[in-house]
Amino acid sequence: MDPVRNDVGDGSGSTRQRRSRLRPKTIAGKRLTRAEIQEGIKLVDDMWYERPKTRADCVDGPRPCPFVSCKFHLYLDVKDETQSIKLNFPHLEVWEMEHSCALDVSEQGGMTLEEVGHILNLTRERVRQVEVAGIDKLKRVSIVEDIERIFGSSTKFEDL
Repeated sequence: MDPVRNDVGDGSGSTRQRRSRLRPKTIAGKRLTRAEIQEGIKLVDDMWYERPKTRADCVDGPRPCPFVSCKFHLYLDVKDETQSIKLNFPHLEVWEMEHSCALDVSEQGGMTLEEVGHILNLTRERVRQVEVAGIDKLKRVSIVEDIERIFGSSTKFEDL
């Protein structure tokens, strides 16, 4: 890794190591040409395979999962509100991914923020932010209270 200048303004010229990680790439839907949109529509029409409809249908399926259009696939994210596609692993092909399904990852149990960040191609801090946002959302819809009532008090939820 190349040292990167740490511009903290202290004039010391100190350097820090930056981990090399290829960032996700976003493709804005509004920038697609008509030809690209038509090509995408044609590809959908040409799909002959039956995609799994439930977790039970895919749990023993091939890995890495070939169904990139599944909402639990880690290769890409589709944002309807912005009409954009985010390629989470622009440096990999789908078949090169070590982990391809968020449901498979969740079944592995507790992981550190660093481990989750590596799997999702996110920084540890971003994983922490997403976790806090998710717990806040659960609190707003009163699911946390139901979980605590059923399973007992959880320090994870109390701290946040």
